[in-house]
Amino acid sequence: MQGVDARDSGGWAGRECRLFFDDRLATVLRQRASGEAGLRTQFRQLLDLLGKDRARRGSQPDHSLIAAAWLRMDALAQAIPAPERAAMIREPGWRFRSPDLAAHLADHEPEVTSAALNRAELLPAEWIALIPRLPVRARGFLRNRHDLPVDVEAVLARLGVHDRGLPAPINADEDAAIAAAPPTVAVPLRVATSRLNPAPRNSADSGRTEISALVERIAQFRRERGESRQDAERSPRLPLGELPERAERLASSIGFAADATGRIEWANSDVAPMVIGMRLFAPQRRGDDDTGDVGLERAFARRQPISRGEIRLAGAPAIAGDWIIDAQPRFSDEGHFTGYFGRLRRIPAETDALHSPGSHEADRIRQLLHELRTPVTAVQGYAEVIQQQLFGPAPHEYRALAAAIAADAARILAGFEELDRLARLETGAIAMTTGETDLAALIRRTAAQLEPVLEQRRAGLEIEFQATTTLLIALDPDDAEALVWRLLASLAAACGADERITLRLAPLIGANGAMAQLGCTLPARLAAEDDLFAATARSNDSAINPGLFGAGFALRLARAEARMAGGSMVRDGDTVVMTVPLLTDSQGRTHPSDRDAFAAGL
Repeated sequence: MQGVDARDSGGWAGRECRLFFDDRLATVLRQRASGEAGLRTQFRQLLDLLGKDRARRGSQPDHSLIAAAWLRMDALAQAIPAPERAAMIREPGWRFRSPDLAAHLADHEPEVTSAALNRAELLPAEWIALIPRLPVRARGFLRNRHDLPVDVEAVLARLGVHDRGLPAPINADEDAAIAAAPPTVAVPLRVATSRLNPAPRNSADSGRTEISALVERIAQFRRERGESRQDAERSPRLPLGELPERAERLASSIGFAADATGRIEWANSDVAPMVIGMRLFAPQRRGDDDTGDVGLERAFARRQPISRGEIRLAGAPAIAGDWIIDAQPRFSDEGHFTGYFGRLRRIPAETDALHSPGSHEADRIRQLLHELRTPVTAVQGYAEVIQQQLFGPAPHEYRALAAAIAADAARILAGFEELDRLARLETGAIAMTTGETDLAALIRRTAAQLEPVLEQRRAGLEIEFQATTTLLIALDPDDAEALVWRLLASLAAACGADERITLRLAPLIGANGAMAQLGCTLPARLAAEDDLFAATARSNDSAINPGLFGAGFALRLARAEARMAGGSMVRDGDTVVMTVPLLTDSQGRTHPSDRDAFAAGL
């Protein structure tokens, strides 16, 4: 057992670390454990010390001390049952990085050997040097690990270590049934490999099994029916011109499971021969340029979930092309990374929007938001744990700080949701939900919510349409409320003292059909902006919050929502004008209340 990295082995740092390790090991060996609890404690201590990576570094190990540790571990093994030792080895609270400890435990009972070889975290070079030293019976336990490097798997293959599970032996009745089967009748494979009891005898078939009788009946049916055109299409044929060649059927969805190296090890049965063995992810190497899409490689290296990643498959025409991938990482009971499972969905070739530069940029933004959302969610969770005293009492001052942190995290997450929604709307990934909403009533209700705050500045909203006006639009109430709130709250947040914002609502017939038009005068702060939808104006009052990123971003998001609903939002001088479609029936006629609004002119 050595102490430190090779680069420090000649200096004081290496001597100090080695002495620290030797002192701890000597202290453990000086103790005389008594009782079951003491024996288990000392065994855990030896596992922890002998399994650390620093125990195999350096150049001057204390061989006598380490030899005494091996002897003590063997003595403890005789007093502690093998299942309990295996359970202690599988515990996740310690680091198993010593090939010497792996080699020593490989001579113990099978359950202990299996736990040790599946728990060890060694470097590729250490695995390659260790495997030939292992007993033959111990090497087989490595076949259950799916996270070994390719070079290590190659060593196992050269040594003949495979998943050597033999098929279950067939019983005498099944053997006789297979031997008695006529040469022209194919015997199902499951008869030869399963351990099921023999099929019950059927007296009407003169001692034949029901399986062979069923096979003969199917063969007789096919002979009498003859080969149909559908059978001909499914059967392989030479291209002699009697039938047109079948078009290759493209796969549209692939369920898969990948191992720890990123190779597909399971897939849907219809595409399994085409994709098994294909590497979906490759480790990201230092020095690789970022000109390509490295999001998948980065997520694979960090063992993170993958959402709507883009990947291109090459191979058979049925699976070749561009795909969207969603996958989740897999881990063993001991915490080892074992790969991914997920689904591939083909990108429609005719959808140009998904291949546009804006779509790729939006996907990158959403991937970035996904990576940012994870730590913020963790911060929010820990803050709520402290604030709610879930793990024990906490001082009131700490609880107040934790509550403030949780509130800030919630605002940040809300801002991330707005960014994600804008990216989806501008690329057409989502659509506004249709429904029925009274726009006039919604404007009056939103203005009433903002009025108490504006009164404190002697400001307000002036509605210049009648209180009894009804104007139905073809938007879901929730989507419509979010749209109107973003517009009016952005204007009210930038409103100064003694300023009044005028709201005008009118129906109109435009190029896109019957529309509802809402015109709002701009407050002075926003009217002075050259680009209204890029304004950086912030709220003058924390009671009105149009969004985390200010009025300009909120208005840009509202404009994207209006466009996706079939309307628009533009600036006309000192006024911002929003239009949304009116509610119509199947013949394109507006609602009776909207026709009344057209007639009255609001």
